[in-house]
Parts: sequence; structure tokens; C-alpha cells
Amino acid sequence: MRGDKLFAPQEDQNAFTDILFNALLGFAFMFSVAFILIRPEVTDGKINPKAEFMITAQWPDGHEDDIDLIVEDGEGNLVWFDAREAGLMHLDRDDRGWLGDSITVAGKRIENPLNQETVTIRGIAAGEYVVNLLHYKAQTGQPVPVKVKVEKLNPQVKVVFAGTNELTGAGDEQTAIRFRLSPTGEVLEMATRDKLLIRAEDFDAKQAGDNK
Repeated sequence: MRGDKLFAPQEDQNAFTDILFNALLGFAFMFSVAFILIRPEVTDGKINPKAEFMITAQWPDGHEDDIDLIVEDGEGNLVWFDAREAGLMHLDRDDRGWLGDSITVAGKRIENPLNQETVTIRGIAAGEYVVNLLHYKAQTGQPVPVKVKVEKLNPQVKVVFAGTNELTGAGDEQTAIRFRLSPTGEVLEMATRDKLLIRAEDFDAKQAGDNK
């Protein structure tokens, strides 16, 4: 036996080991880079409504009365609970007051007291838009304050209008806001001059054969 080892190290063996180790390091590095590139983007907390404008009407939580949001575009298309899609507009939520505010899941009652209706405009169509509120059903017999908000969503969220109307009873229809869009989606002017969108006879017919 020579020295403290049975066999003396061989230079060619050490060189091969170094090459193999470096190759493994390179493979591990390339695998890590590939994994990072194919990893899906984390999108938690991001909301993409795929719309240009969002219009909301909100009244006190848990309130029994049924309020309807009605929107007319520049071509005369009308969207509300009876016609949930028209032109580029879509009624995303129809709220009936206290009706449908609770569900039972696995024997447990879950409540959602939020009273809110939402209309989205999923593209740019130039012209005047009219946003109306209709007091469809009055259960309490009391005036109802309704907050209306118009938001421009792109390229960043911007509140175009925010206001409050007080509806006085079943059949009361009021204009919350009228605004005109340019072909590029810019709000050119706004007004609150009333324009009825639901005729009285149409409302009476709906109430008589209520299918909400």
C-alpha cells in the first residue's frame, strides 16, 4: 500500500467526473428556465370584464323594493330585465329586491342582501346613451334612494358619473344621466334631462302579467 490510499487518483477519471457534473448542472439550469417560461401567469385578483363601460344602480341592502336599470344606446336599442341583450349592451345582473337574496346550501341558509343591477357596454358605439331607473315594485310604500355610477374601464378605470335619484313608488321612471360617446369612446357631454324609455301602457301590461 502506498500512502494512505489503495489506488492513486487518475487524471482522466477526474476530468470525466468534472465534465459529467457540469453537464448535469447545465441540464438542471435549462430545465429551470423552461419551467419558468411555461408556468401560467398568476392572475389572482385581476378582473377582466371585457367591457368598455360599466353602469351600476344600487339601493339599500336588504330593501324589499324592486328597482330596474334601463339603458338606451344611440341606435335606440334598449336593455333592461325584459331584454337583457341589445346592441353592445348586456344586463349582467337583474336584482329583484329581497326576492332571491337567499339560498340554502347543504341545509345552511346563505344570504346576499346586496341590491344592485349592472349593465356593461362591450364595445364602442358612438351616440347618446340614456340611463333610466324604474321603480318596478314598491313593497314598503316609502321613497327609495338609488345610487347610479357610470365607469369607463379602459385604458384604466375612471368614474364618469356618480349620482343619486329618489324613486317615489311603483311606475316612477327617472333619468339618472344621459351621456354622448365619440367614435373613440370619449364622453363628450352629459345631461340629466328626463326621457322616458318605458311607456306607461307597457309598464301596466308587465305588472298585470308579471313574469319577473
